[in-house]
Amino acid sequence: MAIAGAISLVALLVIAAFPFGMLKGVVADRLSKRFGRPVTIAAMTRTDGFGFTPTIAVRGVRIAQADWAGGGDFLRLREARVSFPVWPLLTGTFKPRDIVVDGLQLALVRAADGRTNWSRPGDPERGGSSNDLKGLTVSDSIIAYRDDKRQRSVRVAFASDAQGLRAKGSGTIRGTPVRIALTGASVAQPVAGPWAFTATIDGAALHMRATGTTDRPLDTDAMTLDVAARAADLRLIDAVIEAGLFGTQPVALTAHVRHAAPRWIVTGLKGTIGRSDIAGHVTVDKQDGRTKLDGAVTARRFDFDDLSSDEGLAKGAALERAIGPRLVPNTRINLANIDRTDGRIAVHVARVFSHGGGTSVTGIDGVLALDHQRLRVAPLTVRLAGGTARGSVTVDQRGGAKTPMLAVDLRLVGTRVEAFDGAAGAFTGRVEALARLRGRGDTIRAAVGRSDGKIGLTIRDGSLPARYAAALGFDAGRALLAGGGDSARLRCLVLALPVRGGRGSAAPLVVDTSASQLHGAGTVRFPDERIDLRLTGAPKGHSLLRLPGSAFVTGSLSDPRLTVPAEVKSAGNIFKAIGRAITGRQGPSAVDADCGGLVARALR
Repeated sequence: MAIAGAISLVALLVIAAFPFGMLKGVVADRLSKRFGRPVTIAAMTRTDGFGFTPTIAVRGVRIAQADWAGGGDFLRLREARVSFPVWPLLTGTFKPRDIVVDGLQLALVRAADGRTNWSRPGDPERGGSSNDLKGLTVSDSIIAYRDDKRQRSVRVAFASDAQGLRAKGSGTIRGTPVRIALTGASVAQPVAGPWAFTATIDGAALHMRATGTTDRPLDTDAMTLDVAARAADLRLIDAVIEAGLFGTQPVALTAHVRHAAPRWIVTGLKGTIGRSDIAGHVTVDKQDGRTKLDGAVTARRFDFDDLSSDEGLAKGAALERAIGPRLVPNTRINLANIDRTDGRIAVHVARVFSHGGGTSVTGIDGVLALDHQRLRVAPLTVRLAGGTARGSVTVDQRGGAKTPMLAVDLRLVGTRVEAFDGAAGAFTGRVEALARLRGRGDTIRAAVGRSDGKIGLTIRDGSLPARYAAALGFDAGRALLAGGGDSARLRCLVLALPVRGGRGSAAPLVVDTSASQLHGAGTVRFPDERIDLRLTGAPKGHSLLRLPGSAFVTGSLSDPRLTVPAEVKSAGNIFKAIGRAITGRQGPSAVDADCGGLVARALR
C-alpha cells in the first residue's frame, strides 16, 4: 500500500514539474499532421516552475499555407504564452485557460468548393467555439480571411487587453466594400457573468449590427443577441449568415437570437422585403449532420416580385420580351443545393398584391415541409376574390436525381368569372377548375412542359352578351342585329385537357348557351403555351344567317387569337348562307348539352 502511495506521489511530482519544452518537436510534428503541411517552432519553454496549471511560452511559430490557398503562410506567430490544466491532457483534451499573444498573422481561406485551410485534410468543416478561457491578451495581430465560396474577404487588426477586445478592418462581400468592427468587454481580465459585445458590418449596400452577450467570454455556443440588418439584396445578408437565401429586392430586418449549441432560436423576426412585410420565428437545430428548421412566417401584404433581385426581374422581363408573356411561372425549383436541410415552416400571407399590375389572388396559406430534398406544400390554400384553390404542390429530388419531379394537385372552387382581374362584367358564371400534373424540370415552367396529367376548367350558370352567343353558333345575322344590352344564358363552358408530355388535347371543349353551342378540338402545348384549336358551332333553333365553316384559335394562353378563314367571310359563302336561309336549309340546330355530365367528366 505504501509503495502504491509512493508511486502515485512520484507520478504527481513528475506531472507537476514536467518540462513541456522538451515536447517542441512532438508538438510541431503533431501540428504538421493536423494541418497537412510543415510547421516549425523556434522555441518552446515552460515558464512556471511547478504546478498542475503550467504556462508554456512558444516563439517563432510558422505554419505553411495550403498549396491551393495561395502564397505566403497560414500562420506566423512572434510569441505566445498559454496556461492550461494538465488533467484534461490525460484524456487527449487541451483546454487553455489564459492566452497571451503578440505578433500573430493569420490567413484564413475557404475555396469555392468549400475546402478550408484550417480544417484537418479530409475532414468536414466544423463549427462551435465553446471554451473555458479565463483570460485573452492579444497585441500587434492581423487576421485576414478570404472566402471564395461566399464571395467575401476581410482584413482586420485584432487586440485584447484590459480596456477590452477590439477588431477593426475592411473587406468586400459579394463585391460590395464594407467596414468591419467588433468591440467587447475585456477578456484579458474578465469578470463573472455574461460577456457583452457589439459587431457591425457597414457598407453602402449592406449594414448589419449585432449587440449581445455570450454566457462566457467568446463562447458563441451560448450566446444571446439582437440583430438589425439592411441590404440591397437578401443574398448580401446570406453571404454573412450562410442560410441558403436568394436574391430579393432591398431588405430591412430585425430579430432576437439565442444560440444554445447546437440550436439557434430566432424570435421577433420582422421587417420588409421591397414593399412586402414579413414577421415570424424559426428554430434551427443541428441533428446528425443535418439542419432542422421549425417556424412560421406571416405577411400582411406581399408581392412575389419582391422575391427577385433587380437582376432576376430584368432577366424575367428579357425572357418575356423574347418569348412573350406566360401564365406558368419560370420559378426555379431545383433542390440540389439543399441537401442537408429539413424542416417545417408555416406561411400565412394576408394579402397578395403586385406592383406590376392587378392580381386575382388575395391571400395564401400553406405549410412547407422539407425532408431529404423533398419539399411538400400541404395543405395549400390560395384565396381568390370569391373563391379558393386548395391542394398541394410537391418538389421531389430525392435519390440524387439531376432534376426534380414536380407534382401539382390543385382544385379551384367557389369563385366566379367576375372575380378575376380584367373581367368587365359582360361575362358571368360560377367557376370550378383543377390542375393535376407531374413532370420533371428545374423550373415550374420546364416541369409542366414535360408533364402528364389533366387540366379541367368549367363555368356554369352565367351569362354573356347575346351577340357573342349568336357568334358561337355561327349565326352572323343575329350577331349583327343583337342589341348592345341584350344577353344570353351561359349554361356551361367545359374544357377537359388531358396532358401527355406537356401536350394537352381538348377532350372535350364545349360552350353551351341558351342560343347556341360551340365545340372545339385541338391542342394546348406547354411550356410555350401555344394554342391550336378548331371551332365549329350551331345555333339553337332558327338562325337568321348561318355561316358554314370553322374558326380557329391560335397564339398563346396569354395572347389568344381568333381567326375566321377568308373563305368563311367571302361574298360567295355569304350569298350561299343567304340562299340557305331563304330555302330554310341551314343545317341541323344544336340541343342543350348534358352540362352536369360534362362538368363531372372534366373535374374528376
